[in-house]
Amino acid sequence: MDAKSFRKAGHLPSLFSSFLYFDVSFMIWVLCGALALFITKDFGLSDTQKAAMVAIPILGGSIFRIPMGILADRIGSKKAGLIGMSLTLIPLVWGWLGGGSLLEMQMIGFLLGFAGASFAVSLSLASRWYPPQYQGLAMGIAGAGNSGTALATFFGPQIAEAYGWHSVFGFALIPLVAVMIAYTLMAKDAPGRPAPKPLKSYLGVFKYPDTWWFSIFYAITFGGFVGFANYASIFFYDVYGDNVHPGGLTKIQVGYLVTITVIAGSFFRPLGGWIADKIGGMRLLLVLYSVIAASAFAIATMPDSFVVMLIYTSIMMACLGMGNGSVFQIIPQRFSGEIGVITGIVGAAGGLGGYLLPTYVLGPLKQSTGSQVAGFLVVGSIVLLTTLVFYAVTRSWKKTWAKTESGVQF
Repeated sequence: MDAKSFRKAGHLPSLFSSFLYFDVSFMIWVLCGALALFITKDFGLSDTQKAAMVAIPILGGSIFRIPMGILADRIGSKKAGLIGMSLTLIPLVWGWLGGGSLLEMQMIGFLLGFAGASFAVSLSLASRWYPPQYQGLAMGIAGAGNSGTALATFFGPQIAEAYGWHSVFGFALIPLVAVMIAYTLMAKDAPGRPAPKPLKSYLGVFKYPDTWWFSIFYAITFGGFVGFANYASIFFYDVYGDNVHPGGLTKIQVGYLVTITVIAGSFFRPLGGWIADKIGGMRLLLVLYSVIAASAFAIATMPDSFVVMLIYTSIMMACLGMGNGSVFQIIPQRFSGEIGVITGIVGAAGGLGGYLLPTYVLGPLKQSTGSQVAGFLVVGSIVLLTTLVFYAVTRSWKKTWAKTESGVQF
């Protein structure tokens, strides 16, 4: 595959629009996680409450992704995207001018899920423009909007330190409006988009076992990425911060570390899609799951050096990012006619995984044991089990729909 043939195969302005929409939305979606050290200080939260607060936007995104995916299939990704960005304005204005209580922040966090729901729209916009042999790369480029997390974790703490954390929500309105304008001008729905179907036809994909398998596998990769991205500032500050070690990391420095780990996950996503196009998403995912499990166990050793920890977390996040690209190299081959709704469903499962990770694993185990060790031992064990299940499931796929004669590397 060369760059020229890829450019001719689809519609680059729409692909770029899908990336921009996902990028700015992802930046907004993880604001609570990026500002966690500032927000939690104001409200004096426990370890479990901290984890729950940064996870609420992920839960909102998980819930909103399915209706947004259906909307993208019914009215087109361009209109659905503009609706999603318009709804995202609400929590940003509220967080800027309000958000004076924990309950308000929880409600704002939930509404930030409108930004997280962009996934179901932006990926369907990109996917419909490209043939099967380019799905991994196209979905990887669009999905590299995960990099918006790095913008939030890098700039968010600095703006919060200078102007207060409420102002960060106000500043976020600027890039969102700019992207809305660019999206209006550049995005275009693919001409081959299927005609709208009755609602029950979209929901019919729930009856397929593969829908649930993809959901589980994506809950590990995307759930791991977004869950840890939101929890990482709490994690690094808890282990290496100046609140526990004299001369330890400041909140701003923690933001830099989180940014590095997030960049590793975000920018490796297109690479994962590209490699999956070359050697097959199933083969690549088997390797990635194994490395993710090993990385989680390495993190559980809690090295004294934050540099060593940064290496471990960056490897884990890079593999999670590549895994996200790999999963979505496979999905369009199985559900080409329902890509919007299936993206919403699988994306919702990924968001749910991201919600469960800090809320029911990392946060509570830290509070009950006084250490982050147990949480990552549990994470490593879960991913190891998933690796074995994935191997068994993909063997059955290769006997049914994932045929070599299709011309697609699985």
